[in-house]
Amino acid sequence: MSNYRTYLSVFLCFFLVMGAIAADAQERFIDNGDGTVTDTQLDLMWAQTDNQADIFWEQASAWLKNDFANQIGPQYNDWRLPTLKELKSLYLESDSYDGYETQCGHSVKMVPPIRISCILVWTSDTALGLPLAFNFYLGNPFSVDLTDKSGCRVLPVRRIR
Repeated sequence: MSNYRTYLSVFLCFFLVMGAIAADAQERFIDNGDGTVTDTQLDLMWAQTDNQADIFWEQASAWLKNDFANQIGPQYNDWRLPTLKELKSLYLESDSYDGYETQCGHSVKMVPPIRISCILVWTSDTALGLPLAFNFYLGNPFSVDLTDKSGCRVLPVRRIR
């Protein structure tokens, strides 16, 4: 009977902790209803989706200023590429969260209010002169050779304070 109580206690604690994590995520991110999500923890506003196609790092700034700015509207003009630290904050490293499947067929452990279409997202950071991308499948950054013909996605962000 003692083992039963121990297992039951562990089981209940696990679900209480997971419920608290889910509640924290819901409190952290607010869907603004206009294609953006506010991150109350980091005082950032994120686009709710990425650009939906591979794009080269050199093209990302122009896409943010022209294509995305026209899509989201004129109220904000300070969209940018996120830093590595900002992108890492969206990765949910948890054995109990499977993430969601992207359009390109890979699973990502991204916070649920934001939907990316594939696993690789550009950062504004560089290492040894090469741009960095973040892999939401593996949960790690890596440098990308600018001659690489495959691109990554852009997830716009802006500071709100």
